[in-house]
Amino acid sequence: MSYLFVITEEKTQIRKSKPVMLGAGIIWLIIAYAAPQFGMSREQLGQAITHDLDQYASLLLFLLCAMTYISMLDKTNVFAAMRAYLVNKALSYRQLFWVTGLITFFLSPFADNLTTALVMGSVVLAIGANKPKFVSVAMVSIVCAANAGGVFSPFGDITTLMVWQSGHVEFTQFFSLFVPALVTYLVPTVVMSFFVPKGVPLPTKDCTLMTRGARRTIFLGIVTITMAVAFEQFLGLPPFMGMMMGMSLLMFLTYYLRRTRVDTEPQYDIFEAVRAAEWDTLLFFFGVMFSVGALTFIGYMGLASHYLYGTLGATQTNAILGTVSAVIDNIPVMFSVLSMQPKMDVNQWLLITLTCGVGGSLLSVGSAAGVALMGSAKGQYTFLGHLRWTPVIMLGYIAGIGTHFLLNNYR
Repeated sequence: MSYLFVITEEKTQIRKSKPVMLGAGIIWLIIAYAAPQFGMSREQLGQAITHDLDQYASLLLFLLCAMTYISMLDKTNVFAAMRAYLVNKALSYRQLFWVTGLITFFLSPFADNLTTALVMGSVVLAIGANKPKFVSVAMVSIVCAANAGGVFSPFGDITTLMVWQSGHVEFTQFFSLFVPALVTYLVPTVVMSFFVPKGVPLPTKDCTLMTRGARRTIFLGIVTITMAVAFEQFLGLPPFMGMMMGMSLLMFLTYYLRRTRVDTEPQYDIFEAVRAAEWDTLLFFFGVMFSVGALTFIGYMGLASHYLYGTLGATQTNAILGTVSAVIDNIPVMFSVLSMQPKMDVNQWLLITLTCGVGGSLLSVGSAAGVALMGSAKGQYTFLGHLRWTPVIMLGYIAGIGTHFLLNNYR
């Protein structure tokens, strides 16, 4: 996943939307200019645009709600309190290596994997500031954990969300990827653990606590996820309807917190949380979906599907595309597969979900988590530092695919 990013004093900002949005506009401009020569009417163009817009709007509303909740959790110090708790535990370097990785793996299916990686990365930096060797290997583990943890839940990664909303995989079927994802994470992590420096870091103190409203925000987040699943499973409504209803509950909560606020508390404003959403990422999705939609409309994705899935086969193609996602963003890769509409059973859809999710761990620039941690680590975690572990990460990638074949009833 190649990004143009800039580092600010507060966080890493990933800039990727502008060229993709421009590309989408240029492609559709060319299609509109050439359409009359090929007998395509304006109505056909309008229907194609509307189809892409429907897909984008569903994804936008779902993610906007999720990002707003993440922003509110950050505002109420949920992540900072978690960091403080780990910092104050006085763990050894090896214990910290395993704890940060495992927490990342189990938290990223429910929270934004980029946020989870940054929180755990800040713990590593706070405790291991004088041990660059430890910081480097721990950051690689966190990247592997964040990407692997996101594949066995529809809420863990954009690619899994896309597959779920497309209807190819039911909500509960994603859980069959838990063991393959865990294997993908554990294989390189076990190897790396032998290279973690020994000893205990110098004790530090962090007294950050969660603010009022934090637990209620967590509770409403769980309620919102439950509604999204229930709306889709039992009512046949799109998941974003449940998410938006949950967002309205968060609005009521922030209104109450603002009205009862005391001077020592932060300002509770839901629209500040909306403003803090990753709008660059949301606009990037617009560019990706409309670019791929344009290529689908003129038949290129159909040709690609015929060559890849018709010639190489589904298993080989899905495995290869996973490694491609280490260089190209996994979101356009997955959306391209969905646009190709290959005839695959549910296990193959789970396979492409697994490979696109964990393939980004092969390179530090292969995922948003890796890029963000490179920025926050300020030279202690680098592209070359990650690259030295790529062979063992590839072993985990292959082992995860093999575990999926073994457990999920391939014939």
